[in-house]
Amino acid sequence: MGYYIPVEPNVNIYVEDIKPYHSNKTILFIHGWPVNHNMFEYQLNQLPKMGYRCIALDLRGYGKSDHPWEGYSYDRLADDIRMVIDTLGLENIILAGFSMGGAISIRYMVRHAGHKVAKLALISAAAPVFTKRADFLYGLERDEVNKLIKTTYTDRPKMLANFGDIFFERYLTEEFKEWFRGLGINASGHATAMGLVSLRDEDLRNDLTKIQVPTNIFHGKQDKICPFVLAEFMHAGIRDSKLIPFTFSGHGLFYDELEKFNKELIQFIG
Repeated sequence: MGYYIPVEPNVNIYVEDIKPYHSNKTILFIHGWPVNHNMFEYQLNQLPKMGYRCIALDLRGYGKSDHPWEGYSYDRLADDIRMVIDTLGLENIILAGFSMGGAISIRYMVRHAGHKVAKLALISAAAPVFTKRADFLYGLERDEVNKLIKTTYTDRPKMLANFGDIFFERYLTEEFKEWFRGLGINASGHATAMGLVSLRDEDLRNDLTKIQVPTNIFHGKQDKICPFVLAEFMHAGIRDSKLIPFTFSGHGLFYDELEKFNKELIQFIG
């Protein structure tokens, strides 16, 4: 079922909540930029069959959630997640974040001291740093992200098409490509740009050592958006972590190696 949760005045977050009978474990999925909770379709239609309660939200500005003008820092987005967890009364959840959603999940674990989270799944996470800087030589160039921001405000459909072209490694039907682009189109253009600003400017290096729960890092060896070396930095920084490489996957490993990803995620959930 789907419903809305208020996180601050005039801002409501859409939540898809699939709760099978006799569910005993809960996974909270946090999508990446610039899509929405529907990116997890091929997990949401499988995991409930095994008795898992699956909750997937749309971050503010994306999908069915409200599209406010402000509030796109990782801190504010982490606070939104806290509001969802507390409103639903969740306990001992598995927090699963993809790409920017993985970065936000890391910030949540530190800003809210891992509140109600038993395990953390980082999927193609845009962390610890998305863009290169003087003391971090990995990730995208800042100028590349600035160009994406500019194109978001001038030709967002073209930007999304170009971004989608480097997202996956496997063969995609034209119908799938159109569907995936549509997830990005459903976002607010301004939120899409502000998400890029946060990706460009946020730095999570000091957050990694503060994560205190078992963490699995799922990352594609062929990732052209968040290179695999970022996963190695996360693994080195997070004490109780395990790095699971996906040899044949790009950024979209949740679909590139769908069966392997679902199997590994289920094994991690336990």
